[in-house]
Amino acid sequence: MSHTSNFLPFAKCRGPVSRRSFLEAGALSLLGLGMSDVLRAETLAKAAGRKVREKSVIFIWLPGGLSHLESYDMKPEAPLEYRGLLRPIRTNVSGIDVCELLPMHAKIADKYTIIRSVCHEFADHGGGHKRFLTGRAPATPTGFVNDAPAVTSIVSKMLSRPDQAMPACVAGVDGGRQGIDTFSLGAAWLGAGTTPFMVAGDPSDPKFKVQNIGLTPDMQTRLDDRVHLLEGMDRLRRDADSSGLMGAMDEFSQRAFHMLTSPKVQTAFDLSREPDSVRERYGRHAYGQRGLMARRLVEAGSRFVTMVWENPGGKMPQDCTYNWDSHAVNCDIYADLRWKMPYYDQALTALIEDIHERGLDKDVMIVATGEFGRTPRVERNTGTQTKVTQPGRDHWPNAMSMLVSGGGMRTGQIVGATNARGEHPVDRQLSPNDLWATVYRHLGIDYTESTIDLQGRPMPILPFGAPIAEILPAA
Repeated sequence: MSHTSNFLPFAKCRGPVSRRSFLEAGALSLLGLGMSDVLRAETLAKAAGRKVREKSVIFIWLPGGLSHLESYDMKPEAPLEYRGLLRPIRTNVSGIDVCELLPMHAKIADKYTIIRSVCHEFADHGGGHKRFLTGRAPATPTGFVNDAPAVTSIVSKMLSRPDQAMPACVAGVDGGRQGIDTFSLGAAWLGAGTTPFMVAGDPSDPKFKVQNIGLTPDMQTRLDDRVHLLEGMDRLRRDADSSGLMGAMDEFSQRAFHMLTSPKVQTAFDLSREPDSVRERYGRHAYGQRGLMARRLVEAGSRFVTMVWENPGGKMPQDCTYNWDSHAVNCDIYADLRWKMPYYDQALTALIEDIHERGLDKDVMIVATGEFGRTPRVERNTGTQTKVTQPGRDHWPNAMSMLVSGGGMRTGQIVGATNARGEHPVDRQLSPNDLWATVYRHLGIDYTESTIDLQGRPMPILPFGAPIAEILPAA
């Protein structure tokens, strides 16, 4: 990732509407269901013996920051130095346009919502990752080490069960990118046991193999010893004091044991079990096969699957860049998008359609976003690789666009708007916290409650934010 700039001279993002004022406006009451109502309804349904499928999320993370002006918030009437060279195309929903490089998006706009008005104040990649992925303003504006738990750790803490074979949270990344701090997925005060299970490598590679699941032959011979170890831990736990430390270790060990021995886990990660036609539909590239893996994992019981889409695979053209960080020094933004967008278009639309066709669209929520948008004015600079002057865009947290689908959410709409040059929201200003409040609500997590840190202190799950009322399922 480029770190050529930290903070840029942008207009200050005013931050989110407070939860109190939002609720006073009646946003949730208009829909007839508050957070407690949702949880109560699910509890009653389970008590009545009705099958309630556990909700899950597929989070497509686009590090570097997808340009909103070349994807979901194009400004064809703006001056050339703002609108750029690409043009919008119509979709199957009147009033929704997307970039010309997203023709498959255009065919299924009725199955997703575009949110155009999220913003925050952190223009560095590290600060942007931490701000977005934790729902908190980071203590430092740079660096990727969290001082608050990532959303994945909150989900793992709240939804993991000792008897669950599938990891609650999984993250798929490129090889060499599996460090927990690479994308600010650290657990902070919730402890390392709540971090996602990392799957590194390109699943479209015929030699791809998921590490740390399944038993090797030498481990088979020691399986009885592992069982006895767990039994001993159970006895020790019963006799131990109430510190909770042994219980936490026991739970972590049981989850690891289930992952090592469960055929269900091995099957969930095995893409060879999918028909060739399905794998081709998603695309035989890193984006597509990670998307397909995400669908298999949520079907198998994972609750929050993060799939990081950086390099789609293959040989990268000289005038392109590794992820979505489209500075002019990194790439020619138009050449880069012409290379990446067809992969993105194919993989994301295949995932959305597959979720709907398999009847998962009420239970599985899909979110696709990066940490911020790109500068409204196109910059020109000499490319590090090409050595020629080329166009690009810098970091811009004052406006960004994202796509949401599934989860029973209302789709075929646009939420929020930016001004004529895509500089800042002018309607329905939101923060990342409002997205996370929506996600937590979908998962059945009461975001108004607290978790307990390693020192036994209560910490709010989400310090502020409210569900995005426009997309919530109708009552």
